[in-house]
Amino acid sequence: MDLLSRKATCNSHGQDSSYFLGWEEYEKNPYDAIKNPHGIIQMGLAENQLCFDLLESWLAHNPDAASFKRDGQSIFRELALFQDYHGLSSFKNALADFMSENRGNRVSFDPNNLVLTAGATSANETLMFCLADPGDAFLLPTPYYPGFDRDLKWRTEVEIVPIQCSSTNGFRITKLALEEAYEQAKKLNLNVKGVLITNPSNPLGTTTTETELNILFEFISKHKNMHLVSDEIYSGTAFSSSEFISVKEILKNNQLENTDVFNRVHIVYSLSKDLGLPGFRVGAIYSNDKDVISAATKMSSFGLVSSQTQYLLSALLSDKKFTKNYLRENQKRLKNRQRKLVSGLDAIGIGCLKSNAGLFCWIDMRHLLNSNTFEAEMDLWKKIVYEVKLNISPGSSCHCEEPGWFRVCFANMSEETLKLALKRLKRFVSDEISMRNCQHSESQRLKSSRKKTMTTVSNWVFRLSFHDREAEER
Repeated sequence: MDLLSRKATCNSHGQDSSYFLGWEEYEKNPYDAIKNPHGIIQMGLAENQLCFDLLESWLAHNPDAASFKRDGQSIFRELALFQDYHGLSSFKNALADFMSENRGNRVSFDPNNLVLTAGATSANETLMFCLADPGDAFLLPTPYYPGFDRDLKWRTEVEIVPIQCSSTNGFRITKLALEEAYEQAKKLNLNVKGVLITNPSNPLGTTTTETELNILFEFISKHKNMHLVSDEIYSGTAFSSSEFISVKEILKNNQLENTDVFNRVHIVYSLSKDLGLPGFRVGAIYSNDKDVISAATKMSSFGLVSSQTQYLLSALLSDKKFTKNYLRENQKRLKNRQRKLVSGLDAIGIGCLKSNAGLFCWIDMRHLLNSNTFEAEMDLWKKIVYEVKLNISPGSSCHCEEPGWFRVCFANMSEETLKLALKRLKRFVSDEISMRNCQHSESQRLKSSRKKTMTTVSNWVFRLSFHDREAEER
């Protein structure tokens, strides 16, 4: 008899993806400016470390929140004892207000429609448990976050069917691609329960356009049993809040609040990216469906946010002066850092997809492939990880259908480290191009040599044949 369950021993977690393997190599040999200057620089982790000084400054000026006090009196016992898994009302109110502020206050959020979870990972999985049964499917536009193969599928046994998007239109969602994915799911005898998007996109760093969102709303309106899940974990990373359009805004603008579509649209959010607090494990589900809220709240008992964390963050998010300044400064710093990466790559001869959000760039290295294959992409990725000592994510790990695209993160390191990474990459690209030029020159030389040899042989054969005919005639 097997000692472990089928779930424990199956290999569907996705840990063998190059996305996770790159992390493993980094952890074996992490870069450190002093201790390990020749180590691997982590550019595969979408972490936001650009505004830690603002958070630390707030903590220094608000010692009561950090030491679990209220009006100077300790509330440690109150927070240490059992708390209902519905969450602290003070935190849910503050989080709902912050989500609205993130969207330029164009929409509002009801804290009663929020379910707190231990990060967006837990939120997405919980939604899959609520919306789909094992064997059902969700459609996802490619390229998509590699962790979704784990988050959405591993324990729920829900299937993912890709909506194949192309570089020809900047990887935008089209009505044709959406319908093709749906037809593909039908061919596989899969019951499609909905569409899940990340807006802004991970790994593209682009906000979903109103045109794309309307295509999605038309699709789920046509299919009455389908849901639309919008993972908006990167909403606060848009370089301008006016460029980000939430599905909540489409519901409002298209006057869909009193239609059946209203209850089939759900939002996932987290403070991991906007505030740079992935270690705090704070995520949320927002839904207008009371049954989804009820079921998700029950499931949240398996992944709660600690009362201490909620208390601290409720104080921080309730400080409107701080949140207003933070969101503005965060957008500014992300935009400036992205420009440094893009301009640095451009100087090397590497292009990027035009982006306006996120903690990463989707870069085009197709010209560095030995062939237009995913095998060539993996060969290039291995060189970059093991020789250049940069951990980046290959497009194939994001299910991109075109070899040669890579995700490169820029907000999880200092500016000096970014400069070093670009310096390493520049040297590598220069060496690669020089080597190819040499190979090309050698190939041309050999071709020229063979041509001369063939010409000589041809002339000799011609002369020999001419003399033979002369002899015959004589």
